[in-house]
Amino acid sequence: MRRVFGAVTAAAFLGCAASHEAQKPEAPPAPAEAPAVAAPAPAPAETPKLQVPVDYFKLDNGLKVVLSRDTTAPKTAIGVYYNIGFRIEPKNRTGFAHLFEHMMFQGSTNLGKMEFIRLIQKNGGVLNGSTRFDFTNYFEIVPSNALETMLWAEADRMRGLEVTQENLKNQQGVVSNEVKVNVLNQPYGGFPWLDMPQVANTNWYNAHNFYGDLKDLEAATLDDVKSFFKTYYAPSNAVLVVVGDFEPEQVKGWVKKYFGPLPTVAQPQKPDISEPRQEKEKRHDKPDKLAERPALAVGYHMPAVGTPEYYAMALVDEVLLKGNDSALYQQLVQKKGLAGELQGGVNELGNQWNYNGPMQWTAYLFHDASTSPEAILKEIDGVVAQLQDKPIDAATLARARVKARSRLYEHVESFLGFGRADLLASFALFFDDPERINRLEDELMKVSPELIQKTAREYLRRENRTVLTVTPAPTKAQAR
Repeated sequence: MRRVFGAVTAAAFLGCAASHEAQKPEAPPAPAEAPAVAAPAPAPAETPKLQVPVDYFKLDNGLKVVLSRDTTAPKTAIGVYYNIGFRIEPKNRTGFAHLFEHMMFQGSTNLGKMEFIRLIQKNGGVLNGSTRFDFTNYFEIVPSNALETMLWAEADRMRGLEVTQENLKNQQGVVSNEVKVNVLNQPYGGFPWLDMPQVANTNWYNAHNFYGDLKDLEAATLDDVKSFFKTYYAPSNAVLVVVGDFEPEQVKGWVKKYFGPLPTVAQPQKPDISEPRQEKEKRHDKPDKLAERPALAVGYHMPAVGTPEYYAMALVDEVLLKGNDSALYQQLVQKKGLAGELQGGVNELGNQWNYNGPMQWTAYLFHDASTSPEAILKEIDGVVAQLQDKPIDAATLARARVKARSRLYEHVESFLGFGRADLLASFALFFDDPERINRLEDELMKVSPELIQKTAREYLRRENRTVLTVTPAPTKAQAR
């Protein structure tokens, strides 16, 4: 799903900066006869909030452009996000969005096969591409003096991909092999990131095998690929984001020069990806002949993106699941010893913020065969009930806010500027509002103990839950 080309260390891009603490002037001495007066208590300092610079505009052909300047180091992160992901790929072409991600590295109008990759590596950069639920993205991180070249190269790919039968056949083989290596021939392959959506959802667009069934991958034709590219890889269906050290007006000129001439393409109506309210718990067991221990995952349907409950679930995630101080970790691992670790969260293929549709909050673990799934579920239900029965205390809420805020900052600062680019591009793509990045903290601060309780009662219902288990299956040789 994601490949990294090239190698670079953070030290290669990040310069050293000396910090200087301001010297406070000394107060003049008080007159000897003046009576001692207690100094007034200083006003509490307001916690600084995330303030990401955002310069947002659109070209006449519909391309959304987000610029965010950061002169900390002479580097830039360039991302192009297309509004096509797993959810809306063509029916009977499962895995097609992912297949096409591979096709985008097979050459374009002015860059032959693999030349795009070599161009970035020659400039000391790294690049990557990935397919997610709601977008397919491509990005590169390069020294700032290579920015214009990278904009030209991305525009060249958007202008005209080299789509040939040879390239298609080659990449069909690559993706099919990837499915075999990462899923079919791996213990716990697809658990739970690939399996849970297929079991928990009912709408085909959310519930199909988005990695791709081999028969569907093999059935893709050259005409399918050409049509897919013409429709979805158009400026009117894309966001360009640039984060880093650059001169904004100069970059605007380059963007208009290289992307401006590309034609707009009318977009088809997006399919309905909504999910009905789940009224009955779902259970599914997956026999796995390569697994050595049983595994269990629980997935609960999330509130709609952008609602108050959506932000409440970000804090619920911190209270219940994130970190060794979380309630589920303490109960399942520390107190009961039912597992050695506990994993999960919102959006297993991304994060809390970079998706736009139905999603599950998922927790999963691996356990001994002597431990029954029912014993684990009983403990989970007991922890969840504590959130449902009464509002959490102020200290727990404060700690959850700190953890959520820290996690947000960690993502924004991750991988040499890509984390910031990811959120800016996602918010422009989904909501036409990249400034949303600067309001996330405020939304988290609005969440009250009562809202967390209300959210837990509705979204952590057993009826809203899907239980996915993996059972080690004996091989034919073991069964004899």
